Amino acid sequence: MALARFTTPPPADPSVPPRFTACVGEKLTGRRGWVGWLDGDVSDVVIIGGGHNGLVAAGYLARAGRSVTVLEARDRFGGAVAGEPIFPGVGARLSRFSYLVSLLPDKIISDLDLQLELRSRSVGCYTPVADHGLLVERPEGSATAASFAELTGGKGEYEAWQRFHDDLGRVATTVAPTLTEPLPRAQQIRERIGEELMSALAERPIGDLVVDRFVDDTVRGTLLTDALIGTEAGVHDRSLVQNRCFLYHVIGNGTGEWKVPVGGMGAVAAALERSARDAGAALITDARVTDLRRVDDHWQIDTADGRRGQAPYVLANCADWTLRKLLGETPTAPKPVGNQLKINIVLRRLPRLRSGLDPRTAFAGTLHLHQGYRELLAAHQAATAGRLPDPFPCEVYCHTLTDPSILAAELIKDGWHTLTLFGLHAPASLFVADPDGMRDRAAAAALASLESVLAEPLADCIASDPAGNPCVEVMTPLDVQASVGMPGGHIFHGDLSWPWLADDEPADTPARRWGVDTGHPGLLLCGSSSRRGGAVSGLGGHSAAMALLET
Repeated sequence: MALARFTTPPPADPSVPPRFTACVGEKLTGRRGWVGWLDGDVSDVVIIGGGHNGLVAAGYLARAGRSVTVLEARDRFGGAVAGEPIFPGVGARLSRFSYLVSLLPDKIISDLDLQLELRSRSVGCYTPVADHGLLVERPEGSATAASFAELTGGKGEYEAWQRFHDDLGRVATTVAPTLTEPLPRAQQIRERIGEELMSALAERPIGDLVVDRFVDDTVRGTLLTDALIGTEAGVHDRSLVQNRCFLYHVIGNGTGEWKVPVGGMGAVAAALERSARDAGAALITDARVTDLRRVDDHWQIDTADGRRGQAPYVLANCADWTLRKLLGETPTAPKPVGNQLKINIVLRRLPRLRSGLDPRTAFAGTLHLHQGYRELLAAHQAATAGRLPDPFPCEVYCHTLTDPSILAAELIKDGWHTLTLFGLHAPASLFVADPDGMRDRAAAAALASLESVLAEPLADCIASDPAGNPCVEVMTPLDVQASVGMPGGHIFHGDLSWPWLADDEPADTPARRWGVDTGHPGLLLCGSSSRRGGAVSGLGGHSAAMALLET
């Protein structure tokens, strides 16, 4: 197992900055001792950013015998895939930025020998409507059918729902296996799923498809939220950015199921870090890269504290917009704009609902709030006009109903729980002029959205820390940007791409075939900005590693 650290030996020439040094053992180099930038050699690969994609790439490359150094700006690894005790004196480790896993392929889990348990939820989703609601079990059963019948009055919506998900299943089982292979051509996908379905998903707005197939406003909205999480778009936008978001939400591992990581998202980060270290990768924290430039046949990397290193290959596990800044280039695309409000809460008990449904059922899956079709249209119009949506469309999830292990034993015994609230159509631009004031207003609107379906005040259920402060953390896109460096707080680092190549798109290099090309030799995208990046998938790291190994 490799040990790693920075050293700063006195340079022979005072004008030459000190250099990184990585200690790599016999497993990778065939000799023990200091190698890398100190004695004239270089590491094979430097990975900028120790988020989950960077750790995936490090694990694969180190297992392939490459010497790998990961440089992480923060004091810990995992990036947005983290779990932290964010409320002082409260025994709860919350997933602050991300919370469920769907797109992480089983193949990556197996290849990297990740010690990770992903647990199914008993409920897919629940949408309260008046004194009842739409309940979707997992797996779907008699309660789901009865819920559709009560809500829609026997309009054939449940049958349409089943047909729609059969179609999505065909897409998922076709696309998911390609995610860990070189990018297929669009025509290959078209031939496998059929012309009609390909056209509906990849050539027409997803809102058109859902409106064509469903009548009920609640059913339409329940489906369309998957097109909007993390993407500021309308469901009928001609850009189809919402279609791409929808596709990634429904194809994970061929089922589209979003699972609960036991131990929280921090368990995912820890498993990846352990895997990379065990393979021999050198992982270095507090190493913020400030400059990246090509010098002859290698890349020169400078850090904020004046250290310098070099490597023939660099993998950029950061947003493409950020990479262009490091290169001294002017980004060709505008700075990404995130659109979500994130609220983390610890409860002394789950609140009762007006519908009367057991809260242990209502909160077990995804609880949809004000996400009917017409409400989603109005919310996007408000956000586009520079206003906070009213009512605020949100979704809520309770991790501890499926996995209580993120709580201390005494809190589990006392019936405590966690809630994660995700608010849609809250673009970063809304918060620029008055970050603190708008954060407070957005939080109040989001919590009011939740309270609108409760039979009791939410405040009666919220826990407090030992100092008497309520256990509620609110993060706007600007807060996400400040915390983990995602430009604009965009959780996907920018608009998602189709997980295939256009039929006439060049595929003449490994970087292009794997969707990690930057236009620079020896420099590959490694994170969510890669062709199949976005969400907690590890696909950006996997694709970059595979492309490098083909080079």
